[in-house]
Amino acid sequence: MKHTSKLLITLFATAAVSASAASGQWLDYKGKKGPGKGKKVVLISGDEEYRSEEAMPALADILSRHHGFDCRVVFAIDPKSGIVDPNNRINIPGLEALADADLMFIATRFRDLPEEQMEHIDAYLKRGGPVIGLRTATHAFNIAGNKKYAHYSNGYNGPKKEWNGGFGKLILGDYWKSHHGGHKTESTVGLIAPGAEKHPTTRGIRNGDVWGPTDVYGATELTGDAQVLVWGEVLVGMDPTDGPNLEKPRMPVVWIKSYTGDDGHTSRVFCTTMGASVDLQKEGLRRLLVNG
Repeated sequence: MKHTSKLLITLFATAAVSASAASGQWLDYKGKKGPGKGKKVVLISGDEEYRSEEAMPALADILSRHHGFDCRVVFAIDPKSGIVDPNNRINIPGLEALADADLMFIATRFRDLPEEQMEHIDAYLKRGGPVIGLRTATHAFNIAGNKKYAHYSNGYNGPKKEWNGGFGKLILGDYWKSHHGGHKTESTVGLIAPGAEKHPTTRGIRNGDVWGPTDVYGATELTGDAQVLVWGEVLVGMDPTDGPNLEKPRMPVVWIKSYTGDDGHTSRVFCTTMGASVDLQKEGLRRLLVNG
């Protein structure tokens, strides 16, 4: 596999026991006992920077093994070789599983998928399926030209005015604007928003439990009924014990909101600008995502 790390090798080795990879293009995890029994989660990886092809199998294993959810993880696949290739922006097979999914996790970055694959995502959103977006999901798509789903693109400003800002803005609450913290030089610590201490999503989490080496994104204009659950403070270095950069104001790094699909069903959204595979080494973020 291209871009294969030791972690990814371990995850796929684990999948041989805990998941079915018969297609060779996606992983299916059968849920064990837990509150998610009978519910189906589709986790969409596909970014060339933050290793979502590692993060999504890890999350699927947690959700299926400990919480009972049936999970499918789909990947960016080189159609010629059939291998996982995060640099391939135009192919993510297996998205038809969204047809009966109860939740969509998405962590893609600037994908330009063909219409027949985008149709599955579009149909899911039109029926108002709930969404969890990680890190680059705020700029999940960059669909060129006048294609049918160009309005999903980051920062879209075309004739479909209700889609201004694209998928990130309309569905998740904001789109990609900037690195607020220093990219690869300043890490992120999560501080629970005032009033959110007893929210179900922050259950069991204290200030400082959520930390990651990825930097804070600029998120200044959350849309709709967005409620910030965790603020991101920029640290001056790449260690959780580093002090804050007081010249950079806190930004939302975890929030919830709702959106209404075309069928009139209103559903919940959970979004975090954290979620790189290295961020998941911190138990607090893993717990936050499971709570979400």
